[in-house]
Amino acid sequence: MLSVPGKIETVDSVFQRVREKYPNATGPMIVHRLDMATSGLLLIAKTKEVHQYLQAQFENHTIKKRYIALLDGSKLEKPIKKNGRIELPLCLNPLDRPRQMVSEEYGKTAITEYQVLESSGKYIRILFFPKTGRTHQLRIHAAHPQGLGCPIVGDELYGMKANRLYLHAEYIEFCHPVYGETICLQKEAEF
Repeated sequence: MLSVPGKIETVDSVFQRVREKYPNATGPMIVHRLDMATSGLLLIAKTKEVHQYLQAQFENHTIKKRYIALLDGSKLEKPIKKNGRIELPLCLNPLDRPRQMVSEEYGKTAITEYQVLESSGKYIRILFFPKTGRTHQLRIHAAHPQGLGCPIVGDELYGMKANRLYLHAEYIEFCHPVYGETICLQKEAEF
């Protein structure tokens, strides 16, 4: 499901469902987005002020996020280090939308740290800790030869189709906009 409606307003989205549930909410509500096929946690604000406060935390990189993914290691040419950091500049591929591409000339910095949990040869279970929030960042960092060279299972854009995209936003940590307390939310993946 889309986080927000695209060009066609009638397409079902998280935004539309939340707007129906909270008709008196103000502001844009959706604080950040997930790719349509990505499962997991998504922050939503019911007031414009809370939305701005949470957005500022994203812009200042104080919100911590963790994703879990299953990578297709069947064609992996070299082993992936247990921990690491991927930094590749990303931008829209104007000749192949909606794909993004690595471009030293036009791309914006995209940084992801990772930790391999287990590897069975064919599949690699991995944690991603995005430090920036570019479109398709984790998917490209996984699949691109300058990244891990190993696409996420079910990634139709950068890998191969499967029954689903095995990418899940499982953890988010932020400062509560009213009480100032650190809030930690976790929803484990079902894969």
